[in-house]
Amino acid sequence: MKHLALILLAAPTFAADTRDAIFQRSIEEIFPKLVEIRRDIHMHPELSNEEERTAKLVVDRLKELGFTDIKTGVAKHGVLAMLKGTQNGPCVAVRADMDALPIKELRSVPYRSQNPGVMHACGHDVHVTCALGVAELLSKHKDQVKGSVKFLFQPAEEAMPATFKGDWGAKLMVAEGVMEKPKPAAVFGLHTTASVQPAGPMDDAVHYLKAGQIGYTPGLDNANSDRFHIVINGKMAHGSAPHKGVDAIAVAAEAIMALQMIKSRQTNTRQPLVISIGTIAGGDRENIIAEKVELGGTVRTYDAKFRDGVIEMMHRILKGITEAHGASYEMEYRKTYPSISNDPKLVDATLPVFRRIVGDKNVIELIPGMGGEDFSFFAQVVPGFYFRLGVANEEKGFTYGGHTPMYDCDEEAIKTGVAVMAAAVCDFLDAKK
Repeated sequence: MKHLALILLAAPTFAADTRDAIFQRSIEEIFPKLVEIRRDIHMHPELSNEEERTAKLVVDRLKELGFTDIKTGVAKHGVLAMLKGTQNGPCVAVRADMDALPIKELRSVPYRSQNPGVMHACGHDVHVTCALGVAELLSKHKDQVKGSVKFLFQPAEEAMPATFKGDWGAKLMVAEGVMEKPKPAAVFGLHTTASVQPAGPMDDAVHYLKAGQIGYTPGLDNANSDRFHIVINGKMAHGSAPHKGVDAIAVAAEAIMALQMIKSRQTNTRQPLVISIGTIAGGDRENIIAEKVELGGTVRTYDAKFRDGVIEMMHRILKGITEAHGASYEMEYRKTYPSISNDPKLVDATLPVFRRIVGDKNVIELIPGMGGEDFSFFAQVVPGFYFRLGVANEEKGFTYGGHTPMYDCDEEAIKTGVAVMAAAVCDFLDAKK
């Protein structure tokens, strides 16, 4: 892969009086402040539905930029802000998620998390920073905005648990009316990404999406993302007399192995499916047969009918195994996020903008992933385009995947994120004028 400097040199240069050139100069001017904001957010990560400080930072910054049309407390801690250009026209939305993950950060950097056990391990600090950068850029250049821009600072993107009662995150924001009055003609969202699999022949090589690069997937992008919580109920007994009880741990172990067989033996191998058990808890003491074991996990699919078939298979397996051992089970299954489908016309219209900003070679088509993202709820209301912002830099050690304790981003990517998002928004409004 090319060195970052070579990538940036390969990006186009713009005539001094073009909008791209004007934006480029402004981005360079505001970049130090954006780095400061990103590091502030990174140092103070907040879990889903706890984003009070982050939301306040967003609101305070928007007010500093002159925003007056701001709504707070949306879907608990979400922020909705409107920017009107100097000319009348349609509305377009920009979404940025704000929450962090329950992960202990292991990188030793000056902006390391100060909230023990919580970390921005998925790049949401960069997402918020890029959206604030776009807000600042467009507020300085309202004459370039032929319509209005709706900024959606979203809480609680990280998947809702199976045991949670009610809606949250993007789904709740939509339910509370953020996509109405005015209704956007389109919605854009970005996500930081380090390692990727480009479209084309599969290989075992590690591919990085570097700062200065953009990735995209036409059509279906992320998967349906579901959560389940299983309780295996047995019967307690002394560890020296297991025959007097029903060992919930042994039953759970058999159930875990059988659930993994769904993919390898009960479904078409061409149908994408991931079943992962992420948590297991049970037992009270070493010499006591466990009465109850709880399992938590996720299911990822693309096809809606197939998704329902997997749920039926899980029930059949759990019922058969527990009954065979004299145990019982309960399963709470929650369909959390539908898959993202990037609107083909919106993608086709936007890719030339990306290529103009970062260069043809730095706009890379990617294969669909099995991750889940609730941006899909916004994209169900209006055409949406969810793309990847490269943040990798091998020389600086920014190569770790999301949801890991070493994840971090090359902050130069913020410039790219602001530039391509602002250009996409303005070009979209130009075309709709």
